[in-house]
Amino acid sequence: MRVALELAEEAYKAGEIPVGAVIVSDDTIIARARNEKELRNDATAHAELTALQQAAQSLGRWRLSDATLYCTLEPCAMCAGAMVNARLGRLVYGAGDSKAGAAGSILDVVRFPGLNHQIQVYAGVLEADCARLLSEFFADLRRDGRVGRRRSTRNVVRNVEDM
Repeated sequence: MRVALELAEEAYKAGEIPVGAVIVSDDTIIARARNEKELRNDATAHAELTALQQAAQSLGRWRLSDATLYCTLEPCAMCAGAMVNARLGRLVYGAGDSKAGAAGSILDVVRFPGLNHQIQVYAGVLEADCARLLSEFFADLRRDGRVGRRRSTRNVVRNVEDM
């Protein structure tokens, strides 16, 4: 989870919602990703989806039943659905998401008995650290309409006036 937190910090610095994800299989990290929605202009560029894609490439198969995904934020319905479809074995996340969480907070896609696969879930791992980073990000966004205050100002355009 600490590696996922480092990736979330990278996302924060890049002006992305600070979410990081790591997938482990056989005690080895096989995928690591952070949110890149703004960078790619892609609503599906969530850390979890990118990590699932990397893990499948790394293992040479799409079934990830022996893998664990560590994520700093409870997955949304899109990511939870992808985890079910990938037959992920375990999900470990830090902060719950009371607005979009689909691993127990609002929905429970990953353990829904009507689906063909259910995932073991462990919630609240390093929850305070994960929640703090998210809170700082959204406070920054509310305060001045921009994010990534921690990032380097070198070669960074924050808004049109900086061009």
